[in-house]
Amino acid sequence: MADIETWATDSFEAKYKAMMGQMTEADIKRSAEQVIHLCQCSKCPTNCDTGEINAVYCTFGISNMNKEQKGCMCPDCAITKTMSLRWDYYCTRGSAVDLSDL
Repeated sequence: MADIETWATDSFEAKYKAMMGQMTEADIKRSAEQVIHLCQCSKCPTNCDTGEINAVYCTFGISNMNKEQKGCMCPDCAITKTMSLRWDYYCTRGSAVDLSDL
């Protein structure tokens, strides 16, 4: 289980279980709203023409508006680094939970 001493090296799955494992969907949404300022989705080439802003696709998953992958900013996002995410194109592929071993 992720804790303060191992956070930097823990996997997404360990961090998710430690932080959000017992949260309700409403709690997860509120948590995502707390990190929205870190989200790069509104600046991403794949998302910029959709009109969706602050989407946090790594948490909420596929966008109904994104159809074509035009580039991805996920690898450079602070959320990716903080949560040890290892995927990209969450807007077209699904949330980190969808793509993980959880």
